[in-house]
Amino acid sequence: MELIRGLHNLRERHRGCVLSIGNFDGFHLGHQALVTRLKQHAARVKLPAVIQIFEPTPREFFVPSSAPGRINSLRGKLRALSQAGVDRVHCLRFGQQLSAWPAERYIEDMLVAKLGVKAVLVGDDFRFGAGRGGDISLLQRMGEKHGFVAEAMSTVEISGMRASSSAVRDALAASDLEKAAQLLGRPYRYLGRVRRGLQLGRKLNMPTANIVFKRRPALRMGIYAVRARIDNGAPQNGVANLGVRPTLGGTPCLLETHVFGASGDWYGKEMEVEFARFLRPEAKFDSLDALAAQMHKDSQDAQAHFDRLSANGN
Repeated sequence: MELIRGLHNLRERHRGCVLSIGNFDGFHLGHQALVTRLKQHAARVKLPAVIQIFEPTPREFFVPSSAPGRINSLRGKLRALSQAGVDRVHCLRFGQQLSAWPAERYIEDMLVAKLGVKAVLVGDDFRFGAGRGGDISLLQRMGEKHGFVAEAMSTVEISGMRASSSAVRDALAASDLEKAAQLLGRPYRYLGRVRRGLQLGRKLNMPTANIVFKRRPALRMGIYAVRARIDNGAPQNGVANLGVRPTLGGTPCLLETHVFGASGDWYGKEMEVEFARFLRPEAKFDSLDALAAQMHKDSQDAQAHFDRLSANGN
């Protein structure tokens, strides 16, 4: 899969495609159905299947304090799209200039002139352009003028639930991992790169691999039984803390993962963490000794969860 960042990296060879536009946060079953349709259409007309996304998201740009939490990192989103068989992802920086483009200009300058789209597939609630002035009806009318077709995907429902990023976020905020997995079609996972931390875990005999969250996470902060993969390796059981470490005075949001029985230097490597069970909320402790005692209990609770799964043949 080819990743194109920004307008300035678009080349003449990138003209001519079948396109979908959106945030694709979580890559839930609705997104997966849309991408399947996109690839089918692209194969019929023998053109690349292309996804256009934005960093930051429009709501993160306009109202960062109240923007919804992220389900995926950008790294995780790109991996999901690549695994789904998308040919290209065009990642645009969303800022003041782009946000001022009227919907008509976006169609003419971006979709027609820059990308040469032959078809555009979007969700049924898709809006775009300054003031969210564009919708599927506008795409269809201007498509007749400029020679492309536009189609809106209908809602995908799972067990009576609408498959949407909002529904996944609601489930994660409630630490309802089972509902999130239903909507995603897989267990909830987060992908990031391991960064060097304070190495407090080593001092407490529980070394952790740390992922820094650049955006607020959708998942409820707390302690989880997890399975972790390093650089696409075999999954290993462990325990993880998602939070801001209030005992240490508060820090940027971190995912700190302790893998049972593991050792070695993982700094700079990719880690994918699969959340298996919520154990408890994040808490502030009166001392490092109290924190250490609770960390070891959390580790035991996580191990007990995996032992129960193993005993049941899972």
